[in-house]
Amino acid sequence: MKLTLTPQRWDMVAPFVTAGETVHHIDVLHAVLEHEGCQGRAETMGVDYLGETVESLQAELSALDPAAIAQLNRQTVQALLPPGGSRNGLDCALWDLQAKQTAGGISALTGITMAPLHTLYTLSLDDPDAMARRAHEVPDLKRLKLKLSAQAPLDCLQAIREARPDAQLVIDANGSWTPELVMAAGDSLARYEVALLEQPLSAGQDDVLEKLGYPVPLCADESCQSSADLEALADRYDAINIKLDKCGGLTDALVIREWCQQNEKLIMVGNMLGSSMAMAPALVVAQGADFVDLDGPMWQQSDVEPSLEIDRGCIQPPHSHLWG
Repeated sequence: MKLTLTPQRWDMVAPFVTAGETVHHIDVLHAVLEHEGCQGRAETMGVDYLGETVESLQAELSALDPAAIAQLNRQTVQALLPPGGSRNGLDCALWDLQAKQTAGGISALTGITMAPLHTLYTLSLDDPDAMARRAHEVPDLKRLKLKLSAQAPLDCLQAIREARPDAQLVIDANGSWTPELVMAAGDSLARYEVALLEQPLSAGQDDVLEKLGYPVPLCADESCQSSADLEALADRYDAINIKLDKCGGLTDALVIREWCQQNEKLIMVGNMLGSSMAMAPALVVAQGADFVDLDGPMWQQSDVEPSLEIDRGCIQPPHSHLWG
């Protein structure tokens, strides 16, 4: 089995603005595993706020023993690398390789039937009027994710709700709120029918959420990197945002999915931005999820070929030539 790594840059159609950063482009790493003439592919970009870069991922994967790569299976991948972008690239490429070698593809391997899914569409952080205008400009997108900081979040929320009374609204604070703001905002979030509040407090500062009984469901993103974090968060959050780059690929993502199902937690499947190749394996985990946030390709000027078919926020299952 041979591993090939290729860096790739994707330019955004507009600045992607959150409480912590403004993104004009992303750098990702394409991983290809080849065995007996068959190729498995994946795209990974790692977790930037943990210091992962394309260069660090490429160095980590390039340093692996070729003998270990030659003997790869899904179990050895978990032991070979920690959670994060490198393991994500290797794990998802291996799943794709095995799917292409299996009659019935990824559904046969996982026992999960692939069906179309409706994704959230992200509204970048901006002033209330600008965010409301953007929400009004996408009437066919019925599920909106609002990037909000601690600066006038309720003003933004009110403006967007007035512009789009029909839409499901999810708020992502990216850990930027204070405990005081979280407590003060709860009733307003419920009044504006917010479906989910994602990562209101920074990771490591969210112990105040323990058994809180908040008016709207709370979702862990940065606070939950992999399945190893789940038990510690069980009494703080109602939902978990599963991202392949965080947990290190499809294998651990499926573990988190099963834990959420067993523990009656809501499931969100998200992304760190990325092309159709990055979203495709996440669509497996997203089957049956409560919230699907896989709009990465909708933010890019270009995409891999073949790409996912996305129409008015509805994502069709990936073609086997893309992944799985």
